[in-house]
Amino acid sequence: VQLQASGGGSVQAGGSLKLSCAASGRSVSDYGLGWFRRAPGKEREFVATITSTGARTFYRDSVKGRFTISRDNAKNSVYLQMDSLEPEDTAVYYCVADRRGGEFYEPDYWGQGTQVTVSS
Repeated sequence: VQLQASGGGSVQAGGSLKLSCAASGRSVSDYGLGWFRRAPGKEREFVATITSTGARTFYRDSVKGRFTISRDNAKNSVYLQMDSLEPEDTAVYYCVADRRGGEFYEPDYWGQGTQVTVSS
């Protein structure tokens, strides 16, 4: 499975961005999908994940109510709508996939990152 993320950029605090990730190599309709991030000088961390059917979503506490994860299995894609962005959201964001299909925190597959920079 190859994962290609896009949509990163630079915004001011309070702004919005939408990340997209397209999977290739095989269908990921039975995979859990999600996003992780790594801020400068910090460890990589979970941001949000979504189960294979899209029925359940999971978020880290600091992004709840501001970020929304979604998927389109017909397009083999996952998205992350980020609103009310804060400088603390500045990081490289990684698209991930997991064969288990449910809740996960240690993905099997990682895409290349896309930079998100939020200025105050």
